[in-house]
Amino acid sequence: MKKELKGIFEKGSTHWVGDGFHVRNLFPSNGLEDEVSPFLMLDYAGPTVFPPGNPRGVGEHPHRGFETVTIAYQGSIAHRDSGGHAGVIHPGDVQWMTAASGVVHEEKQETEFARLGGTLEMVQLWVNLPKAYKMSPPRYQSLGKQQIPAVELEGGTLRVIAGEYRGARGPAKTFTPVNLFDVRLQAGGRAALELPEGFNTAVVLLKGAATVNGRDELAGEAKIAVFGTEGTELSLNAREESALLVLNGEPIREPVASYGPFVMNTQSELRQAVDDYRAGRMGHL
Repeated sequence: MKKELKGIFEKGSTHWVGDGFHVRNLFPSNGLEDEVSPFLMLDYAGPTVFPPGNPRGVGEHPHRGFETVTIAYQGSIAHRDSGGHAGVIHPGDVQWMTAASGVVHEEKQETEFARLGGTLEMVQLWVNLPKAYKMSPPRYQSLGKQQIPAVELEGGTLRVIAGEYRGARGPAKTFTPVNLFDVRLQAGGRAALELPEGFNTAVVLLKGAATVNGRDELAGEAKIAVFGTEGTELSLNAREESALLVLNGEPIREPVASYGPFVMNTQSELRQAVDDYRAGRMGHL
């Protein structure tokens, strides 16, 4: 049974994150929180051309209660956090940071990239954690492009960042069942997906034009198609060269309370997060 399309949404807001990431937000600004759980937020940054200069980005800031996933397409991003983790992701790499009980970090353009200038393009996705794991220790996964399996499609490739596709398992360790696929299709390319029943599913079109399940058109840049939980079949047919992300995950059916960089279950937990950060209990850089 094919998955039923619930709607196609364009970027909800466009803004700068710090001084280094010009983003188009696809959710939550489109009001899709329940339809895309366990995913909380998706920003598509770029492509933006930066002149040579000093590294731009976002300085020291906290997170608690969820995970941040950064996928680099063009340009290089440097990360460091209060847990002692640091790394650089280049095109094709993925950074999966579990803030959980609390971490302070910064994300900036990598020094050499900033010195030379160039095009920056990336996606940042926030993934919620169930209540049972929100106060677990922070974790950092640096997933180089060589670690991410690529499955050949009819006129394209599908990279398995998390979950499984045709026997290929993604390297990301997740707290709840998640499939995260990075799909590239040439004109005329096709992808046929068999996804779990009952999971939330969304297809993000970064650029290009494709039909979904043979009839619904997804075209342009920074669009998201959201599907119902019933059914398991999802097909993508590219009319032109296209880049897409497939988000598929088991919903977390718990209350969500959010305030800026904190996502918990109750308002009192949010107040505690603010207090803990101000008191330095999440650390500093």
